[in-house]
Amino acid sequence: MHPLAVAGSAAGRLAHYAISGVVGGLIIRGVSKRLPDGTSAARKAVVSGIASGIVAGRWLASAAEEARLRAGDMIAEARTSLGEEAPPPSAVGVESRDHGHEH
Repeated sequence: MHPLAVAGSAAGRLAHYAISGVVGGLIIRGVSKRLPDGTSAARKAVVSGIASGIVAGRWLASAAEEARLRAGDMIAEARTSLGEEAPPPSAVGVESRDHGHEH
């Protein structure tokens, strides 16, 4: 990916979060001024929204991992059908090198 594209993407995310934070803060400040006990109600709403976001993030991560594993199973099955030996799943490439000493 081009470095300018990465920088533009990061700048866009930063601007999005900054604007969202400012707007959220203004909404909470407005609600707290109008309601006598608005700060606690607004805080509860924000905390509830954040908690829902955390739960949704965990669910998405779990679904992505399950999809990755299923795709790996299908690739291994396809290699086997071609008569190839499927390599074991590994997140890290392991190479055997002789360093001139024993481990």
